[in-house]
This record gives sequence, structure tokens and C-alpha cells, in this order.
Amino acid sequence: MEAPRRKTDTTQIPRFSDELPVISAWKEVPSFDTEEAEGNFWEKHQLDPRLMQMSIHRSDVRESTTITLRFDPRMLSRIKRIARRRYLNYQSMIKQWLSERMEQETRE
Repeated sequence: MEAPRRKTDTTQIPRFSDELPVISAWKEVPSFDTEEAEGNFWEKHQLDPRLMQMSIHRSDVRESTTITLRFDPRMLSRIKRIARRRYLNYQSMIKQWLSERMEQETRE
């Protein structure tokens, strides 16, 4: 016996309309002076789904490099204790500290 199929509410699914001009490059989108002007533009145009898909940033594993740091065992223990109090992974906390310090250094 086959399970009954559920009806899908298609009102929420965006459709690609043949009637509206398709924006296939971001340079085709003009600058808007008001939100109303932007709304009027998007009422009469549609975005190519491929353009939107290409715009989504995907984290790349290759963007991360593994390194080895040597710590005094007592220092590492203190770092881990601080991280636990903050409910953080100690390695993430170290990366956060390094990032904050780099920002500080670049501002000075």
C-alpha cells in the first residue's frame, strides 16, 4: 500500500517567468535612490537563479592551514580552563584572540 502523497504549497516556490527580463549579471542591477525604486525594479525584473547560486559563499577546506604550536603545559592548561569557562573550544578561542590582536595591530 502506497502512502498518500501530500499536496505541496507551490505559492512559496519562486517561479522563473518568461514574461520578466532576467538579470544575469550583477552589473545589470542599477543603484537605487530609494527602497521604493528598488521595489519597482524587482517587480519588473527577475534574477537568474544561477547568478544567485554563484553569489553564495561556500567555505573551502583549503582556506584553512594546519600548524603546530608548542606551548608550555601550564600555559595550555590555563588556556583550556579559560575556554571552558567561556564554553568555547580552546583552539577556536586562540584563533579568536589572534584575530583580535591582528585587528589591533593593523589599526596602530
